[in-house]
Amino acid sequence: MADPSAVAAHFSFPGRLLSCRELGAGNVNDTYLATSEEGRHAFAFILQRINTTVFAEPEQLMRNLRVVGEHLAGKLAGREHGSWQFPAIIPARSGLDFYRDPEGGFWRALSFIPDTECFTRPRDSSQAGEAGRALGLFHALLRDLPVELLHDTLPDFHVTPCYLREYARVVRAPARDDQSPQAHFCREFIAARQEQAGILENARLLGELRLQPIHGDPKLANILFSRKNGRAVSLIDLDTVKPGLVHYDIGDCIRSCCNLAGEESEPEEVSFALASCAAILQGYLPQVASFFTDFDYRYLFAAIRLLPFELGLRFFTDHLAGDRYFKTRYPGHNLQRARVQFLLCRSIEEQESEITRLIAECTGNG
Repeated sequence: MADPSAVAAHFSFPGRLLSCRELGAGNVNDTYLATSEEGRHAFAFILQRINTTVFAEPEQLMRNLRVVGEHLAGKLAGREHGSWQFPAIIPARSGLDFYRDPEGGFWRALSFIPDTECFTRPRDSSQAGEAGRALGLFHALLRDLPVELLHDTLPDFHVTPCYLREYARVVRAPARDDQSPQAHFCREFIAARQEQAGILENARLLGELRLQPIHGDPKLANILFSRKNGRAVSLIDLDTVKPGLVHYDIGDCIRSCCNLAGEESEPEEVSFALASCAAILQGYLPQVASFFTDFDYRYLFAAIRLLPFELGLRFFTDHLAGDRYFKTRYPGHNLQRARVQFLLCRSIEEQESEITRLIAECTGNG
């Protein structure tokens, strides 16, 4: 891979580059925090190498980012959203929104939002509520952006029946023929629930749910919180912004926030936290009340249940395929991740009556 420090020199940053270090531990892209200095002023920015195996047409990804950024800039000019921020594109010196290195790597640079932090699991219910509010505000701000202006950079992303078809294909000739008890559990879990996998897509085809601009990956780690007051101030990692169902977003946000043991927990530690779920819904639903329909409310539990199943299915498929999509840190990592998501799904199922009561209370029907 090209040297990130050398790549940084191709973007329009002020002054002299001081450092470029790896930032975070994303599962797809390579991310760096670069700093520069001009006179007495220091600057920071985000440099990313986009995974072109995952995003086959990264130029479309950048086009989406530009469209969303320009749309939000107009909305954020209003004082009512004064604390909300959006990572801005820093152009390459060529004038393009990206740079291709001699080895074919695709790079982009974004502004760095200072005095913020992110988390892999919520510290408390208050922070979970802030995550819900942030996602609801994001959906409300993009509500009037025509979906036809957005490229579908990941066709069939979150369309669970498509993941089931890919799973069936991989199972017929797996690169890793795992016959362990853990893999057997995953196979049995999928088989018992596969007929319910199309519930949201079927609702879309019936016209009960409709396509809108979505974030695509609103896990807690992709929400920035102010260090000063703890308020959520931005959603980041916008590569998956595309036309979709907002239910995929709210289900994924709840999935990531309500396993208090964390995304990388041990399976025996998994439990769905009702208090965090309630806080997210209480933060989210007031932001979208002006455009949510009865059908939108009706399918909330289905979304909460479906998203951990979907992600577990994706992790297990990647495990059988030889770990080709998600980055792994040890043998069996994707299998471990799959088990965590499936056990979270099971915990949600065991608390269905409590969760549906929460939804009713949050919508004034309790």
